[in-house]
Amino acid sequence: MILNETLDFFKEKHETLLKATTISRANIGLFFTAVQLSSGYCGLASTDMNLVNCCPQDRKKEFDAFSPGKISGQTLFDLLIYTNGSKILEIVKLAALNAFSAALIAKSNYHIIEDKDPIELIDLDNKITVCVVGAFYSYIRKIANSPSKLILLELNENVVSDDFKKYYVPADKASEVFPQSDVIIITGSTLMNNTIDHILDLIPDDKKVIMVGPTAGLYPDILFKHGINIIGSTRIIDADKTFQAISEGAAGYHLFHNNNAQKICLLNDSK
Repeated sequence: MILNETLDFFKEKHETLLKATTISRANIGLFFTAVQLSSGYCGLASTDMNLVNCCPQDRKKEFDAFSPGKISGQTLFDLLIYTNGSKILEIVKLAALNAFSAALIAKSNYHIIEDKDPIELIDLDNKITVCVVGAFYSYIRKIANSPSKLILLELNENVVSDDFKKYYVPADKASEVFPQSDVIIITGSTLMNNTIDHILDLIPDDKKVIMVGPTAGLYPDILFKHGINIIGSTRIIDADKTFQAISEGAAGYHLFHNNNAQKICLLNDSK
């Protein structure tokens, strides 16, 4: 819903620009996928290999309009409306949406805090209850070491390390733990695995909701409309170094090394 709403918004407001913008390059790394547009702006998306069939003998040979080797040079509009692609192409689409969003955000008047992580905007000393949706370990460690209570909601228990098993709650218990939480932190990967809409539907209106991670670069209007208070995103500063790092297996924390990327927080001032 959110991705479709965002795409519909772009087509309604910026169709001419979408058709004039081309894909300069796309890089599908082990942990992240990056897309740079002809505007120079870049976007990222988590390369969630759980969504992708990686076994060659189980895949049909795909030589379609956007198969590998054919993405660069095509228009952003054609990529975003293409419906017959693989799961990998869906990840590329999200990175491209984030790249286009980055260009619009740069020219906007959003309330942006630079060089801050959203977790720094929360008073963890106040003994609140924080639910983290997804194994986002930098946040999990910080909350676990604070006076606040941590709830870790995750689809796959196997990705939760032994040190944090005591905080783990199965994802199907979301409707029980959200009402108990003061703050709910959602990873941007939920945009990629199509769980974000269901998650937001379960969150009571009075909760503070934060979306975080490099995948959370989507144009904020739609996310704000659906109840997100803060978006913790990533602004690419040096595209060449970022693409190189991703091609060499960079995880999230690698992206900020040597100022290749910058953390930014977008605040929903209407809430």
